[in-house]
This record gives sequence, C-alpha cells and structure tokens, in this order.
Amino acid sequence: MNIIYGIFIGPFVAMASDPANFATVLIGGLLSGVLYSLVALGFVLIYKASGVFNFAQGTMVLFAALNFAGCIDSGAGIWGALLITIVVMIVLAFAVERLVLRPLVNQEQIILFMATIGITYFLRGIGQIIWGGDVRPLDVGLPGHPIFLGEVLIQSLDLLAALVAGSLVAALAIFFQKTRVGRALRAVADDHQAALSVGIPLRSIWVIVWIAAGLVALVAGIMWGSTLGSVQFSIEQVALRALPVLILGGFTSIPGAIVGGLIVGSTEKIAEFYWRPVTGGAIEDWFAYMLALIFLLFRPQGLFGERIIERV
Repeated sequence: MNIIYGIFIGPFVAMASDPANFATVLIGGLLSGVLYSLVALGFVLIYKASGVFNFAQGTMVLFAALNFAGCIDSGAGIWGALLITIVVMIVLAFAVERLVLRPLVNQEQIILFMATIGITYFLRGIGQIIWGGDVRPLDVGLPGHPIFLGEVLIQSLDLLAALVAGSLVAALAIFFQKTRVGRALRAVADDHQAALSVGIPLRSIWVIVWIAAGLVALVAGIMWGSTLGSVQFSIEQVALRALPVLILGGFTSIPGAIVGGLIVGSTEKIAEFYWRPVTGGAIEDWFAYMLALIFLLFRPQGLFGERIIERV
C-alpha cells in the first residue's frame, strides 16, 4: 500500500498542498526545456534539408563549447573567443559538405547516418587533441543570483539562458518562414529533385543548414556550460537528451522541437522532485526516454509530425 500511495497518490497530494513549490519546479523544468529545444533544433534543421539524422549534433555542442572555453583560456577574451568559434563552426560546415556529404549524395540514408557517427568521433578526438580532456571552467559574466516572485524561486542564470535560447529559436523560425533562403530550405525538405529542377542549389543549402546547426550548437554549448559552470564532456550526453524531444515533437517540425522540449524539461523535473522518494532518485536520467517510448507506441510521428501512409 505504501508503494501504491507513493507512486499514484502521494506526489499529486504534494503538488496540491504546496503550489508555490510546484510552480518553482515547473518553471525550472520549462527553462531547461527551452535549452533542450535549442539542441533539438539543430537536429531538425539538418534533417529537414537533407533527410540526414545528424548523430554528431551533441558532439558539435561539445566541440563548440570546448573551442569557446579554450580560446578564453588562451587570452582571446569572450568576444574574441566567440568570433573564433563562429569561424571554426563555419569552416566545419564547409568541410562536412565537401568531404562527407558531396561524395555520398544519393546514397542510402543509413550510409549518411553512419557518416555522421564518424563525424562524431572525429570531432570528439580533435577536440581532445587541441584542448585536452580536462574540465574547463566557463564564466561569461552571466548573473547567477536567485529571483523570487512571491514564494516562487527562479534562477536568474536559467532564465537568461532560456531567453537567449528562445530568442534564437524564434529567429530561426522566422528565418524559415519569411526569408527567401528559408523558403528554399523548406522546398529542399519537401522534395530534393523538385528543388533542383527549379534551380535551388542543393549543396549551398546543405552548407547553410550545417552552419545554422553549428551556430545553434555554439549557443547551446555556451548556455549549458554557463549553467554547469564548466565545459565538460558530459555536455555531449546532455545534448542527446534532445532525442526524446524530437520523438515527441516530430523530426521535421520547428514548433514540435519547441513544444517537445518544454514537455520533456517540465515533466522530468516534476518526476525527479516528486517521485524521487519512491524510486531513489536519478529519474532525470531515464524519464525522457520512457516518455518517448510511450509516444512511439501511440503516435510514432510525434505531435507535429506528418502521418506517413504507405499504400501496398
């Protein structure tokens, strides 16, 4: 009976009896969810334009953060490190298109997926060769004091990180919907051959989306590193938390990445806080994947994904 109460009744009683504490946990989860959405957006951008699931996106977050923190330690300053890292991510995008994607054009999707796994290990290795494997402290001067809204506690660093990430997500959404390049990206996502037939350069589009994904990875790496207080290789695993976000929202949907991130961030924080006494903790490590598994069973295309019907 105690187990049944702890799982099915106790947590909901605790939520209802202390609404201020519940609001604190919920807001913290939503702010983390915005960062998940930002990482997921990098996956969505590349998948929409090329149909390639970029397994290396999490490592790109780590690689960008390592370069940024390493340049600061080398005396480049924050703005100098930011500029250098932006150039590095742009060069990386051109190199991936020229050396990886172009030779594999028209190949099976599994081959392109395996190529991104190769990019993952290459970036991880080159990052360690250049900057070493030590944890690098990261402090970009963001405020870290708590903010109280009545009895609700909000961490100012989490709030600022969410605002930066949310602004970038909104800017990319507007870019996709309103600009000529954005419309070309959407055309390529819908049909590669049709886009080529009307003169849209596929290779240029690939470079653009990999640059955009690289910049998204840079912002995500800085925000996660600032939140954690350091750049460490565990950031790569945190970035992979975006995979359940993609399953929930849909692999080709920017709004889906946003909503999926908010759902994952809020529910895992609530589960960790209220179900921890029953499970012993560490719910955050697996809860998002369990939630994704449930979605795969009942709605595999995600909340905003298109239902695929194959006629035989």
